Amino acid sequence: MARPIVAGTDGSASAIAAVEWAAADARRRKLALRVVHVCEQLLFSMGKTQYCAGALEAAADKARALAPDMEVSTELLSGNVIESLVAEAAAADSIVLGSRGLGGFAGMVLGSVGLGMAGHAAGPVVVVRGPSVVQHGQVVVGYDGSGHSRAAMEYAIEQARAREARLHVVYAWNMPVLTSYTVGYGSLLEETFEQEVRAARERVLSWRDENRDIEITDEQVCEHPVSALAKASASADLLVVGSRGLGGFASAVLGSVSHGVLYHAACPVAVVRPREERPGPADR
Repeated sequence: MARPIVAGTDGSASAIAAVEWAAADARRRKLALRVVHVCEQLLFSMGKTQYCAGALEAAADKARALAPDMEVSTELLSGNVIESLVAEAAAADSIVLGSRGLGGFAGMVLGSVGLGMAGHAAGPVVVVRGPSVVQHGQVVVGYDGSGHSRAAMEYAIEQARAREARLHVVYAWNMPVLTSYTVGYGSLLEETFEQEVRAARERVLSWRDENRDIEITDEQVCEHPVSALAKASASADLLVVGSRGLGGFASAVLGSVSHGVLYHAACPVAVVRPREERPGPADR
């Protein structure tokens, strides 16, 4: 049975944008949509859940209006927001959230919900800042061959196929800082980058061969991954990254690259944590 897309809502503007994004995604990919609201424990225990219920139903009505033929269910939850949504992720295709919220996400700022969810939730966590105004027909993914970036690539391919969009693969190699002691190693660093570029291009070949119905382009840059991906997001409908990486994203853990793009990307961001660790084509 196909997993549903879960949209978390609290009545805020960014949460409504997230519900709209989730409804469009569910319609494209022919999945059910589950809309949830996590009511603050104090309000829930006091039986004062009118606002929570109202926000939940308003979001569900919005989703049904956008996709009248889509299956939409709702659930009013109580407890810690992150813990509740992590539990939802276990049976979900993906979790979709606004970048900043009110009510059930009280006190959350950009990156905090995404940071907490992406670090613990299984599968993709999509963070939506606002409604999409311009469609670029392109999905961008950061890929370095690691297990987490493989999961990101798989999700990005699925998104590109459903959108009939191009897939642009970005590999960013962050050059070490040169000091008076290392300045003589410039030629060695240049050679190392060229090797990284060749390896990155080869890693993309297997994905291109296995997905000939999708236009897949690739780009290798000598730049910090957050900066490179943020620039690429300006012409993307969705930016996809693994929750942590290796190689081009060396030493990046959740909160650096993933957290960085949550702050700086110009489009919705999907942070993907594998449901189980598996080797990618480059690892086999």
